Amino acid sequence: MVDDTFIKEYQKRFEQKLREHEIAVIEHWKERLDKVIQMRPEGIASLQLELKKVSDMMTNRIQALKKG
Repeated sequence: MVDDTFIKEYQKRFEQKLREHEIAVIEHWKERLDKVIQMRPEGIASLQLELKKVSDMMTNRIQALKKG
């Protein structure tokens, strides 16, 4: 029989890992957006192009994760 202490500790560790992973994901995409900001695009078209690239990268990552 598994005791409650073990379950609570396991759940706590799982939630911590989940939080750490979420932080890493957000940091990654923030870095990508910061690069777009630093580029100082000359017009709206080039800005849209860079944002489209980031969006496409996110779409590709989502599809890869869904495939397993």
